[in-house]
Amino acid sequence: MKVLMINGSPHRAGCTYTALSEVAKTLAKHGIESEIFNIGAQPISGCIACRSCHKTGKCVIDDSVNALNARMDEFCGMVIGSPVYYAGPSGQLTAFLDRLFYSGKLGMTNMPGACVVSCRRGGASAAFDRLNKYFTISNMPVVSSQYWNQVHGSAAEDVLQDEEGLQTMRTLGENMAWLIKCIEAGKSAGVPLPAREQPVRTDFIR
Repeated sequence: MKVLMINGSPHRAGCTYTALSEVAKTLAKHGIESEIFNIGAQPISGCIACRSCHKTGKCVIDDSVNALNARMDEFCGMVIGSPVYYAGPSGQLTAFLDRLFYSGKLGMTNMPGACVVSCRRGGASAAFDRLNKYFTISNMPVVSSQYWNQVHGSAAEDVLQDEEGLQTMRTLGENMAWLIKCIEAGKSAGVPLPAREQPVRTDFIR
C-alpha cells in the first residue's frame, strides 16, 4: 500500500513538504508507504480545453501530468499539499491538478483523498476548500482530521513549532491509514465497490 503525496510548492523541502512529511511518518507507523511527488518550480501549462484526453486517455500536453497519471494504479490514497497564495493554492498546482483530474480521474475513483495547506497567517481555509473540490467531483472519499488541515509558518523551521498544526497532520495520517485498511478489509470480505450510473451531463438551458 502506498499513498501519493503531491507537493505543490516550488520549494522542495519547505513548509508544505514539512506538513506532508508529518503525515507520511504517521502512515509509515501503520505499514503504509508514501511517495512525495514534487511539481517543482518549472512552468506548468493549464488545460487548453481541447478534450483530446477523452479520446486518448492522456493529456495532449505530454509532461509530468501524463507521467504521474500513468502510475495512478500504484497508489491507494492521495494527499495534495500547497502553499497559500492570495487565499488560494499555488498556480502551478492548480494548473497541474486541472489537467491531472480531467484527463485521469477515473483512475482515482474510490481512492481516499486529503489536502493540506501551509500559510504564513491567513487564507488557509479558502485554499483548503478549493483543493477539496477535486476529490468531491471525482468520487473520492475525503479524509478529515481534528481541524482544517493547515500549518503555519514562513519557513520549515516555523512549521516544526506549530504543535497544533503538526498534530492535525498526524491525525490526518491516522485517519487515512484507518480508511485505507477498512477499504482493503472490505474488498477481502467481498464488499463490492459502489455501483456507478452512466454520467448524465446537463447545463442550465436544456
